[in-house]
Amino acid sequence: PGLDPYTYTSGRWLRSDETQRSARHITFDFEALCRRVIELCPGAASVSNCEKKEGGFNRVFIFTTDNGQRLVARLPFTLAGPPRMTTQSEIATIRYGKSIISRMALWLIPGSDVVQAKTSIPIPRILDWCDNSSTSIRTEYIIMEHADGIQLQQIWPKMSGDQKIRCINAIYQKMKEIANVEFPAYGSLYHTNMDLIFTTKVPLDQDFYIGPHCGGLYWDYNPTRPRCHQNSRLNRGPWSSLLEYCDGLIDVGIAKVPHNTELQHGPRYHGSPSDHLSLLDSGRAVIKKMSEDVRVLTAATPMLLHPDLNKRNIFVMENDPTVVTGIIDWQSASAEPAFWYADDIPDFARSIPDKPGRTDRDDELCGKAFSACVQFLIPRLAFPMSLDDSLFRPFRYCYRTWKDGAVAFLHELIETSQQWAELGLPGSCPFTMPTPEELVVHQKYYQKVVAAQELRRDLSRLLDTTSDGWIPPEAWEATFLAHKEMFANMLEAVLTNENPDDDEPIRDELDLREIWPFDLDLVR
Repeated sequence: PGLDPYTYTSGRWLRSDETQRSARHITFDFEALCRRVIELCPGAASVSNCEKKEGGFNRVFIFTTDNGQRLVARLPFTLAGPPRMTTQSEIATIRYGKSIISRMALWLIPGSDVVQAKTSIPIPRILDWCDNSSTSIRTEYIIMEHADGIQLQQIWPKMSGDQKIRCINAIYQKMKEIANVEFPAYGSLYHTNMDLIFTTKVPLDQDFYIGPHCGGLYWDYNPTRPRCHQNSRLNRGPWSSLLEYCDGLIDVGIAKVPHNTELQHGPRYHGSPSDHLSLLDSGRAVIKKMSEDVRVLTAATPMLLHPDLNKRNIFVMENDPTVVTGIIDWQSASAEPAFWYADDIPDFARSIPDKPGRTDRDDELCGKAFSACVQFLIPRLAFPMSLDDSLFRPFRYCYRTWKDGAVAFLHELIETSQQWAELGLPGSCPFTMPTPEELVVHQKYYQKVVAAQELRRDLSRLLDTTSDGWIPPEAWEATFLAHKEMFANMLEAVLTNENPDDDEPIRDELDLREIWPFDLDLVR
């Protein structure tokens, strides 16, 4: 079959499949895009080949022209983030990173300029971009040169342990240059000569500023996530202090809570809108009190890192994979508290069970290399990574109560309150602990939350899907049938268990259906 440039064809989902694929449909003029690519390639007269690739938030076309030039055109899906802002912020972030590194080079190497700067992060040159649908192409896009070299994920299984360690070091030698830049606020970066108008902005220099956050967390463009409700105050920054940032997290959590009349069907432990609002009010007090701790304040230094630093976004030399030739996809990069990145371990530093060509020894060496690089090259990130994760968990989960259920965040607050003195936090915890009777009920519901998390993890592993149920198209039929069979087998096990343990969270069909992570319509 021929190339379909408009429809998502790279996979299907076991949950909200039609919604997921519809959200990735793009209406635009593909022929106009081809013409623009040819215009950007001197001497080219036609496109000789076009390859389509699709990720979670963008569609990418890799064009090869008749004279051998290769360009990449990337078109965002609507769920990538707010129109115009997402594209403009990515362009500004790349330009700001290049300007910082250029200034460093000019200071370190007399007479050097951008081209001569040997320390710059290797980002493919952007040839053209558009942040609206008013052109002949009729959609937002970024057109750039193809990165030199080969994708790291393609060559990683063939690399020796020594090569992997040297490659990780090379990656962080590059990343330290932007990671160690100081920022005066939290939010997304923009260029002063772009035409977006914000009521609040924090200048970086005469060319750049920090404005509202364009990350999907603060917006309402992903149809598979809880939506924002118009009666709620939306707080998207920028934020000049950690206390302001805390308000942003809680306010977006409140924005996701619907009116009573719009209450969605969910597990019995999910909680009512009033439960969530009360919990978020408590959460605001707790994380603001925690923000008084000098360790938390130090770990919250505003910092910008690559938002998805994994093997698919890194290019290396094919004949020497210890040399990094490109780092791509800076979409939604933003200045965050350093601790926001502390639990984000890149896939080249994680253990991947049963991966061909990877040994446990390699995984261990890569993990140690990652830790050493962070410690010595990015101390701002090393500090929060060295602290007890309990100091940051309430920040990470407070905004997502309507997605996870009230019980999950309530558990975080209970745990934080119980560990307050042990963690060395200032004063007393402002959260009012539940009564003993309420704790018994909470523990019962929390067991179901844990069971739901474990079920999702186990099903994803057994079915070989992502956590949201994504499956490549060639595996859809087999996975569809396997999913149906697994539900039937688990339901039979539940129904035939005549004497479940007292602490067994799944005791009947309703319990199982409540925690099943994928669409039950598929198992009928």
